[in-house]
Amino acid sequence: MQAFILGIPYVDLSAQKIDFAILSMIPEPIARNYNIIAYKKSETGLEVAMLDVDDLPVIDFIKKRSGLKILPRLTDPDSIKAMLVQYRKSLQVEFGNIIQKESTSLKPSVDEGEKSEKELKEMAEDLPVIKIVDSLIFHAILQNASDIHIEPGEKELAIRYRIDGILHDAMMLDKVAGAGITARIKVLANLKLDEKRLPQDGRFKIDQNGEKISFRVSTLPTFFGEKTVIRLLKENTHGFSLETLGFHGEALEIIHESLRLKTGMVLATGPTGSGKTTTLYTMIEILNKPEVNISTVEDPIEYQMPRVNQTQVKPEIGLTFANGLRSLLRQDPDIIMVGEIRDGETAGLAINAALTGHLVLSTVHTNSAAGAIPRLMDMGVEPFLITSTIKTIIAQRLVRRLTATKEKYFLSEAETKNLTKLVDLDRMLSLLKKEKIIDPKISWEKIPFYRAVRSSESEDGYSNRIGIHEVLKVTTTLREMMLKGASQDDIEVQAKKEGMMTMLEDGVFQAVLGVTTLEEVFRVVSE
Repeated sequence: MQAFILGIPYVDLSAQKIDFAILSMIPEPIARNYNIIAYKKSETGLEVAMLDVDDLPVIDFIKKRSGLKILPRLTDPDSIKAMLVQYRKSLQVEFGNIIQKESTSLKPSVDEGEKSEKELKEMAEDLPVIKIVDSLIFHAILQNASDIHIEPGEKELAIRYRIDGILHDAMMLDKVAGAGITARIKVLANLKLDEKRLPQDGRFKIDQNGEKISFRVSTLPTFFGEKTVIRLLKENTHGFSLETLGFHGEALEIIHESLRLKTGMVLATGPTGSGKTTTLYTMIEILNKPEVNISTVEDPIEYQMPRVNQTQVKPEIGLTFANGLRSLLRQDPDIIMVGEIRDGETAGLAINAALTGHLVLSTVHTNSAAGAIPRLMDMGVEPFLITSTIKTIIAQRLVRRLTATKEKYFLSEAETKNLTKLVDLDRMLSLLKKEKIIDPKISWEKIPFYRAVRSSESEDGYSNRIGIHEVLKVTTTLREMMLKGASQDDIEVQAKKEGMMTMLEDGVFQAVLGVTTLEEVFRVVSE
């Protein structure tokens, strides 16, 4: 109907197979972000299917990129989704072909230990090796992987990708490919080629389709050779909001309230890879106004932000978190972000900064919000300093999101009984009613939950991740308890009385919304 009104032809691509040479004329990230697919090339120009045919900047970009006249056609979301799946499948085939073809052209060589630096450099510049490493990186970006693991075994080299927090086997190569691939990655990350007995860390950057991506490289000697792990960080990832990260209701209000303060400290806690830094950057994006000076000291700088003075920690030359923070305080900042508080010296300086008129954002490695208090005390921070500076503590984990193809079900009596052992269902019901998620008269038997369903879009029924959180506001009552040396459990009990939703409860909340599954929540939040 819309196509008829606009006078633009409509195309349905949901069942079509498009030649990859034409499909790839628009890079996958652009196709995904702007819902535009190249599907037919003729003498008159390049036909592209779009959801928004009035998106002139994208049409102009594709025109400049392809050098062809662009003929926009209207399509539907199902067609776009089907084509994005086709991208992945075509690239997987292409990726497999490159890897297999190039790894067979690698020459078996003498034992790794006997190679000189010159030989390793030659190996790293070998065309098949370059193609393999480029393919590994390109495919990892395409699959939205956070890490690439290159693991030598006795006879094989395993390549694994961590996608949405779960490791997946990507490819098994011949052991002979290992030395060249490691040497190539070492060249990119500016590491010592002939050092195989000690772990090394490095980094490099690439610019792909206008998207800047940083790679952190770590090598570790193992029994069968050097294991390499590459972490991928998209530098210009921004545009998040606290709501899109999974914050809601009272927790969201508490964070906004703490960000309006001029002094004090806001902490994000959780294990490595739980999204703490993304939460801090999102807060900085909210605070980033022309009238304030924001400075950070980080390791590494994960996202680059305009108008924010970001300093990279370099312990090897003496620029530690503590030294960086000490220097930063002489730079007249209003808001300070400390990437991580990992020792007493940094903790003391951060607390002191919060006491002397600065708003400080930082992270601590603990499993819960209440756990941050004893952790800081272990670092030697006095309880009265903690209570006078810390305003809000956020604990978080990341759970996988369900795709649109999901199956609705209702809890059986046995399942409700099992859930009762983990969560106070009456309290959970009142929390859901408070945020107007369910009808006030409804009971657990009538509340729908969802299961993951495999589809062409996703092998396991999940795609991307969202945060589950607990946000602890340090109230007068909690301050008094902390000063009296109350335990972590007592603090948590009191915070719950004051309305805090625990991480597990927030997970159940997201499961009721149909965002994730109960299984995924219990996998991530182990009590």
